[in-house]
Amino acid sequence: MSEQPAPHTHTPADSSNAPGKVAVITTGGTIACTSDANGHLVPTVSGQELLGTIASRFDGSAISFEVHELNRLDSSSITFADIDDINAAVHKVLADPKVVGVVVTHGTDSMEESAIAIDTFLNDPRPVVFTGAQKPFDHPESDGPSNLFEACLIASDPSARGIGALIVFGHAVLPARGCTKWHTSDELAFGSNAPEEPERPTPLPLVSLSDVSVEIIPAYPGASGAMVQAALDAGAQGLVVEAMGSGNVGSKMGDALGKALDAGVPVIMSTRVARGEVSGVYGGAGGGATLAAKGAIGSRYFRAGQARILLAIALASGRHPATLI
Repeated sequence: MSEQPAPHTHTPADSSNAPGKVAVITTGGTIACTSDANGHLVPTVSGQELLGTIASRFDGSAISFEVHELNRLDSSSITFADIDDINAAVHKVLADPKVVGVVVTHGTDSMEESAIAIDTFLNDPRPVVFTGAQKPFDHPESDGPSNLFEACLIASDPSARGIGALIVFGHAVLPARGCTKWHTSDELAFGSNAPEEPERPTPLPLVSLSDVSVEIIPAYPGASGAMVQAALDAGAQGLVVEAMGSGNVGSKMGDALGKALDAGVPVIMSTRVARGEVSGVYGGAGGGATLAAKGAIGSRYFRAGQARILLAIALASGRHPATLI
C-alpha cells in the first residue's frame, strides 16, 4: 500500500456558503489505470489527478473536496485486509463533521464486495458512494470522469442520506446490498437483484476481517465435493456455495456439504444464475430443502461474492449469518 499523502482540498470559486465537503478515497482500479509499454493496464494515476478531471465542473458551487489516496490496486487483488483499510479510511473521514459524503474510487472486479462491507458497518446517515470505470484513464472515451462527477453529485446530495453505501456507475444509482457486476465491458457495468428499497440490518460495530477465511465453492453437474473438503483442510471457517438453479448441488457435493454442516461449519447457498432469489425447495442429497434442513442458509438475492463478505462479517463479529442476509 502506498504512503498516504496529505489531503488535498479543492476550494470552489464561491465557497462562502459551502455546506461541507466530499471526501474522495482512491484505491486504484481501471479508473486510475494507464497503459504501459506493452499495452497492459496498470493503476498509476493519483487521487489528485483523478479529481482534477472534474474539479472545475464544481467551480462556483458550494461543494469542496479533499482527496485521500489509500492505495493503487487492481481490485481483483483486494484482500480482507484491504477491505479493512477502506473501512478504516471511511470511518476516519466521517469523523469530520464538515464531510457531507464520501466517494470511494475502486476497481469494478470486486467493487460489490467492498461496497457491501462498508454498508454493513456504516452507522452514519451520510452516503458512501463507490464508483470506477470500464475504460482506463488514458482512453480517449474514458467513462471514469463522468462516473466520478456523478458519484460526487450523489455524495453531496441530501436526498442520498440514510440509504447506506451506494454504487454510482453508468448513470445508475444502486444500493450496495444486492448489487452485482453484470457485464465485463459495458459502461452500465452493474445491476441489482435486490428489491427497489432493500432492507438494511442494524449496522455493526467495526471489526477486522483480515483473519477470517471464507471460501466460495462452485457447483456444476457431477461435482464430487472434493473442493469442499479441500477448503476445510485449508482452514476455511465458512463456505459459500455458488449452486445451480435456485440453490441446488449434486448428491456427492450435497453429502460433503452435509458433513461440513454437521461439523458446525456455516454454509451459505447462493447461485450461479444471474437473476432471481435462492429458495430451498428441492429434496435429495444436494437439494436446497435438504441442505436447509441441516442448517444451510439461502443467500436470497445476494450472489456469492457479497454472500462471502456477509458470512465473513458474521464470523468476525459473532453474529448469526442469517441476521445479515
